[in-house]
Amino acid sequence: MRARVISAAMPARVPRPPAGGPGTARHGLAREIARRGACSRSRAEAAVRAGRVRVEGRPVRDPQWPCLPQTAIELDGMPVLPAPPVYLALNKPRGVVTTARDERGRDALYALLADAALPWVAPVGRLDKASEGLLLLSNDSVWAAALTDPQRHVRKTYHVQVRGVPDAAALAALHAGVHDRGEHLAVASALLLRSGGRTAWLECVLIEGRNRHLRRLLAALGYEVRRLLRVAIGPLALGHLPRGAWRRLGDGEVAALARAAGLTANPGCVASSPAAVRKWPAAAPRARGRSPAGRGSRARC
Repeated sequence: MRARVISAAMPARVPRPPAGGPGTARHGLAREIARRGACSRSRAEAAVRAGRVRVEGRPVRDPQWPCLPQTAIELDGMPVLPAPPVYLALNKPRGVVTTARDERGRDALYALLADAALPWVAPVGRLDKASEGLLLLSNDSVWAAALTDPQRHVRKTYHVQVRGVPDAAALAALHAGVHDRGEHLAVASALLLRSGGRTAWLECVLIEGRNRHLRRLLAALGYEVRRLLRVAIGPLALGHLPRGAWRRLGDGEVAALARAAGLTANPGCVASSPAAVRKWPAAAPRARGRSPAGRGSRARC
């Protein structure tokens, strides 16, 4: 009996990991795709695992495959090119969740950017659904990480409306802080702005933010938060930016925020021409899972 020979298909060859020189920054493939502004890292990971990505002309299915900034990457046959750095300030309305899409159908942040030809930008920190005010977005991960690093103590200023009128002792207690769920919650400063008998507006400054920091702290001291508005991040004030509107930051503003975060140099910061303020339409479209990735010939997830 003649033996039957079964030949196994040879696996597709993959490129060798790049051998960058000393000091060369390498990132995982999915992260590098996100850094170039094609989409979020989670979508990039899904695209890599689905076999939609090629590195140096070869298919790669490992989202952690090391890449250099100059590595040739293709998504669905189109080159994933580095995007210019983008820095935005947005006045987040109350009721909008800081996510690309929401499984419960709530208004999502990226609906506010749906008409903008932007690469993928990520929120620099968070504001919960019930909070409003200044929110930064950028595709400059170094700049964003510095601004959100609690060790760098970038000041975030909030105006908070509470039920009741805190006295001097209550303001001192906010500064001293409380322990809640194993975390110490305190403010760097607290000031009574005005009161109307039953309610009061406070100005509170945080230098590190934990999940629902001010709401938990004030609740522990017996004060119900009725409104919470972030009015400044470091030297950048919300100003008169309309609710739901966004604008590009100027070079001086980007540099000032970098200095506030202790960055002596910001290599991603290049000229970003100011754009007209974009206003949120009266009936904002619901996000449908699409990122505000740049249109045209650049690849998108």
